[in-house]
Amino acid sequence: MAIATTNPATGETVQEFDALTSEQLEEKLQRAWDAFRSYRDTTFEQRAGWLRAAADIFDAENERLAELATLEMGKTFAAAKAEVTKCALGCRWYADHAAEDLADVEWPKPKSAPEHARIFTRYQPLGPVLAIMPWNFPYWQVLRFAAPALMAGNVGLLKHASNVPQVAMAIEDVLTRAGFPEGAFQTLLVGSSVIEGIIDDDRVRAVTLTGSEPAGREVGARAGQNVKTSVLELGGSDPFIVMPSADLDATVEAGVSSRLLNNGQSCINAKRFILHADIADEFTQKLVAKFEALTVGDPMDENTDIGPLSGAQSLEELDQQVQDSVASGAKLLTGGKPVGGAGNFYPPTVLAEIPKEARAYYEELFGPVALVHRATDIDDAIRIANDSDFGLGGSAWTNDEDEKIRFATEVESGMVYVNKVTESTPEVPFGGAKNSGYGRELASFGPQSFVNAKTIWIQ
Repeated sequence: MAIATTNPATGETVQEFDALTSEQLEEKLQRAWDAFRSYRDTTFEQRAGWLRAAADIFDAENERLAELATLEMGKTFAAAKAEVTKCALGCRWYADHAAEDLADVEWPKPKSAPEHARIFTRYQPLGPVLAIMPWNFPYWQVLRFAAPALMAGNVGLLKHASNVPQVAMAIEDVLTRAGFPEGAFQTLLVGSSVIEGIIDDDRVRAVTLTGSEPAGREVGARAGQNVKTSVLELGGSDPFIVMPSADLDATVEAGVSSRLLNNGQSCINAKRFILHADIADEFTQKLVAKFEALTVGDPMDENTDIGPLSGAQSLEELDQQVQDSVASGAKLLTGGKPVGGAGNFYPPTVLAEIPKEARAYYEELFGPVALVHRATDIDDAIRIANDSDFGLGGSAWTNDEDEKIRFATEVESGMVYVNKVTESTPEVPFGGAKNSGYGRELASFGPQSFVNAKTIWIQ
């Protein structure tokens, strides 16, 4: 697999990088193991200081770092700057809260225990953790793992997506300049063919992956064979349910923003718009009008709303999914054809009346395509929402109190947001159900995901 910076707005390969040799990879794995044996003895105060220093670098060099993301995977420059800012906020949040999340937990003594006995859980780091990360949020996806894992006393090995090598190296550079010891966080410029061998290595104690369902199955199986902790955040086809009591104009705005976030390339984008029949026509008309008013173009231009997809293969796959779905009977309301010329541009697209045999009904469409479904009532809306193998997140829009409770309780997903779009933020747990993965990130789950929760009984 090529490791290269290819500008998705032009198709130009800007720079190519050599993959690590087997000897270089061995050196990095040993360096991680050696680093862990001393890093695990550092204090929370030391780790927090380094993490705050990293946050300061992210803030000070925001535009330079953001330009790398836009260059390598095509998100708008404004979105890239916001992502780098989010990394700084995440670093500071874990610097402030991880020690509390990892404090000893005291347990009530059984009646059989003497009065002076002490029983508690102590969280201790596992060791080097392999993080296999995607290109769509190339900074935040990494930092939302790295910040809590480093605070817990683990060290990190990053196998980033092969189309964002400069971002991968920049993250290591920021953490190194912030003061983290040598080997505490390393980028591995390697292809996917060596991942199984890294997971097999005894020095690697856990693995986390954010990516596709097929990749998750392979990584989860390999981790299982090695009896190693794993966390998987996989794909999503999140429902966006709208009921008659919702504020229609505000909900349309939220739906457009959610669906087209990151050029439509987010696991927690609103993808399936499930609309109550009473408001379905009006909502759909407004949605189509909003989509058609957006500007597709150069992601560095401040007037651009939608940049390119990450690569030519992504463009081809999305277009094929749309064309196959139309051939199966789905109705194309707007968009539906790649933008001509250089670059991987696809226009905001809306499909409606999607039959169950269409690819758009059961697959994740990773790009700016909204899927419209009509529901007869709340029962039908919940049925459609749950008629998916995915279960990452979802949102429901209603001002009816009973409906709020039903959606929160009955939608089968790791996250349900009512009258708010789903998001990833350090204060709140993040993760999916069903084929969207297992385990949780962020909040207190972040630092606790890669630790030995050791029970200690002293008497």
